Amino acid sequence: MLSAQTGYDLYSIENDIDQLQRTFRDIEHTDICIVERLFSSSLVVIVSLLSPRKLRLYHIKKKTEISIHSYTNTILSVKLNRKRLVICLEDRLYIHSLKDDLSVKWVISNIPSNPSGLSALSAREDRCYIAYPATQRSGEVQIFDAIQLKNKILIPAHDNPLASLSFNQQSTMLASASEKGTVIRVHNVDDGQFSCEFRRGYALCVDIYSLSFSLDSLLLAASSSTETVHVFKLNQTKDEPSELLPNQSLGSNLGRALVQSSTYISSHVSDMLHQ
Repeated sequence: MLSAQTGYDLYSIENDIDQLQRTFRDIEHTDICIVERLFSSSLVVIVSLLSPRKLRLYHIKKKTEISIHSYTNTILSVKLNRKRLVICLEDRLYIHSLKDDLSVKWVISNIPSNPSGLSALSAREDRCYIAYPATQRSGEVQIFDAIQLKNKILIPAHDNPLASLSFNQQSTMLASASEKGTVIRVHNVDDGQFSCEFRRGYALCVDIYSLSFSLDSLLLAASSSTETVHVFKLNQTKDEPSELLPNQSLGSNLGRALVQSSTYISSHVSDMLHQ
């Protein structure tokens, strides 16, 4: 999806990722700031700069407007799957049902100030979860069950405030990055247990723009302000250091020895050694 002052375009990459094919162009609506599509369906939601508190739902094939919804403040982000439509404002989340005329099922109010509209919605209908920052002071993640309409679990993912969140396709794992941007962590959604972590780089501060799992949940991609994309393989945990290759140096062997002995060192130093 590409949006602009003159409208927005929808592209398909199903056949050949090197040859983008435009499947739809809307020039009727201008100054578009948010466009979200329900997977590859004909359902599209848009928000314009001219009406930042108003969400419009369209059927692009029929070229008809299904409904319009207004909110108390600026819409910062929109997430949807086949079961739920989630609207994120700075101080609350609206949860709509996509199968009941977009009725409001729940409002998560009085959330910590979330000026970037950071949130994530899982794809599966039977494991429909929302993740959002639980506090401004640290990187705690609140996971909310959008079907049962109740809090599921609180995950202390990072020491610094959150910058990016993403569920895998199976809705079993959550990837997160903080504003510091050097470490990416993956947690189990059901029990909040730490699964693995990756060091993106050694810069003092980097903006992580997005995190995305592969369909089989074996790879995790991260894009950042360094104009690079890192791809990590999810095949190790915090307690399982990666195997050394035969041609690795003495320094690498020393590093592994330090990590293996980190159970005898303070937890803070242990975390740094694992990274």
